[in-house]
Amino acid sequence: MEKALVEVFSRLPPIGVGKCVGKSTDYACLARALPVKMCEQTKLTSSVNTSSAKGSAGKMAAVFPLLIISLLSMVTGHEINSSSNFPLVVSTWPFLEAVRAGWKAINGGLSSIDAVVEGCSACEVLRCDGTVGPGGSPDENSETTIDALIMNGATMEVGAVAAMRYVKDGIKAARLVMLHTEHTMLVGDQASAFAISMGLPGPSNLSSTESMEKWIKWKENQCQPNFRKNVVPVNSCGPYYRKKDVNIDEKTCLVEDVAENIRMKSSYVDFHNHDTISMAIFDKSGHIAVGTSTNGASFKIPGRVGDGPIAGSSAYADDEVGACGATGDGDVMMRFLPCYQVVESMRLGMEPRLAAKDAISRIAKKYPTFVGAIFAVDKNGTHAGACHGWTFQYSVRSPSMDDVEVITVYP
Repeated sequence: MEKALVEVFSRLPPIGVGKCVGKSTDYACLARALPVKMCEQTKLTSSVNTSSAKGSAGKMAAVFPLLIISLLSMVTGHEINSSSNFPLVVSTWPFLEAVRAGWKAINGGLSSIDAVVEGCSACEVLRCDGTVGPGGSPDENSETTIDALIMNGATMEVGAVAAMRYVKDGIKAARLVMLHTEHTMLVGDQASAFAISMGLPGPSNLSSTESMEKWIKWKENQCQPNFRKNVVPVNSCGPYYRKKDVNIDEKTCLVEDVAENIRMKSSYVDFHNHDTISMAIFDKSGHIAVGTSTNGASFKIPGRVGDGPIAGSSAYADDEVGACGATGDGDVMMRFLPCYQVVESMRLGMEPRLAAKDAISRIAKKYPTFVGAIFAVDKNGTHAGACHGWTFQYSVRSPSMDDVEVITVYP
């Protein structure tokens, strides 16, 4: 066994092990040649020494598990994570029950994919902040629609639905797209038909008393604020026309009206009407899944799709690097794919805090008034957040915690 072990290590990439070849009984040398992090994690470095008082058999017994673990790590090309950090659940906002549901699932042995579904489904049922699940965020026609996404960080598979009508289970529909089609996203009525054909309940009315009351008040306020631009009339519920199609004498005070409309829209975007649950879950082995669900922006133009179902914008995961979740003004954020940016920055060695801050700053540079936030988690479980235009909170549950903890991030 001793001879075979030294032979195996002599074939590994040059990390210092070569210095030990020829010293067949110097197990301390072999141990020191291993990656320092592995030695720290296993706490074996101090126990393996060159004391002549210990027999070579005892030294072999002490160091052999360390050698095997390190060898497997090198063969797979994936660093083995400390079990003390995982499983791990991270989510946008203080959606405590959703995080608890995700934690219960992953800590109970479900896969990270299934745990994300459990967590996001809990938020859909609870209608978190009125921005997730049915019964919230009416569009211009008073209808509620659903956007959702799920991503497997091990395979990079993605399933998503967008502008889905009549089906309340957004995250479950997204998982069906991932598991039972070769596509990445289905949209609109066709997404609804697919989800129902695969066994989800529907068709259902996704509006609620609260969403209808919200829509009625908006109509009484001349449909302000809204997401129209470069149209007339401005302070009206339409019908709308392009500016260039309007006679010149009808354009009086258009500049003032447009400026006021932009100001109103900027002040109206907050987490009560423009939000997403974005959740990342690491299983005990460090395998990652991310998921999102949202009913979009209140009073959006019918057919609008935000960043919720866009991989790389609202969420992204790669087992080799880590994960990201985002929330905020999706129409702006999806132009920058901030979560893809975060993961790729971490791949290049940037720590989560700086990667999140960098992604947010890239957006703010072009859109100084945008509102948004990001959480970033690396493959070791280190997490951080960054935001712009509001104070952001994200929720975390790990083995070291008795319950969900909420982290506050300031602009």
